[in-house]
Amino acid sequence: MRRRLTILAAMMITVGSLIVGASSSSAAPHRATGRDHGSTFAVIGDIPYGAAEIAQFPAVVDQINSDPSVSWVVHLGDIKNGSSVCSDDYFAMIKKDFDGFADPLVYTVGDNEWTDCHRPNNGSYNPLERLSKVRQVFFARPGFTLGRPERVDSEAAAGYPENVRFVRSGVSFAAVHIVGSNNSMAPWTGNQAPTPDQTAEVLGRTASDVAEIRAAFATARRGHLSAVVLLTQADMFDPTATNPAFADYYAFQPVVQAIAAEAATFRRPVYLFNGDSHVYNSDRPLAPGSAWLDFYHVSAPARNLSRVTVDGSDNAKDYLRVRIDPTDRQVLSWNRVPFTS
Repeated sequence: MRRRLTILAAMMITVGSLIVGASSSSAAPHRATGRDHGSTFAVIGDIPYGAAEIAQFPAVVDQINSDPSVSWVVHLGDIKNGSSVCSDDYFAMIKKDFDGFADPLVYTVGDNEWTDCHRPNNGSYNPLERLSKVRQVFFARPGFTLGRPERVDSEAAAGYPENVRFVRSGVSFAAVHIVGSNNSMAPWTGNQAPTPDQTAEVLGRTASDVAEIRAAFATARRGHLSAVVLLTQADMFDPTATNPAFADYYAFQPVVQAIAAEAATFRRPVYLFNGDSHVYNSDRPLAPGSAWLDFYHVSAPARNLSRVTVDGSDNAKDYLRVRIDPTDRQVLSWNRVPFTS
């Protein structure tokens, strides 16, 4: 524990210094045309898991394509389960499925496709090599979505093409690469602590993540937008964790503190969509009285932050259909649409 806390202290100092020099774009994020009076998007995550879901995934894509209300799609990461091989062939297969989306697809990376690939049943890969491969396969055209290509603002110049921002229907969006397994600080096979390369990756990515979050709020303030939406894989507020240990969550702290600080001064709705814990949930994790405030050492509550977890894994039986209505006080509303396949 002492070693982990020492790492955390160094991480907080280093992330702070990196954020000062972070090169998040100051330009206004790309905006969709003709959809500024309300639109609808679909959210999925932690899919496909296992042979049956892999076989059915093209039908899932077809079903979402056939939903006339949906104008773009979000995948919240984990394109495979945590006990299968992280092979090039598998990545190519999922990329082909993603290419089948008729609408723009925003994909934020999960831990199962790189962080956890050190596991023997995943192929005993170097996770950093797998992360490079994920970027090569899924982000070969930085600044454009998957599916039907549409422009987004990408942090590719800083080395993080997966971190993107965009504006839709008067809402500022940011897809931020935050993963489970303690944001990739969980020790890899054969190690008792994170390696120097592993720690360096987390520090750099976390700096980019925090810069992206702050930029999304800056865009909303500058444009007098109606809400901010953050998209990520990791569940940093897992409701199924009855006694969470800080040693398993500490690498999320800089991100949570950034979200809390920005949301607390924004005064309009903020939404966080995540996967990871696999069971649909909607809550306010940083509201007054929440145990997560003390857990992450958050100084002020964020009453306006709503968090939504999508169904996934064996429970991936639906997609979330999310409606944006800038004239509504809550801005977003949603319902779960069962898969028909």
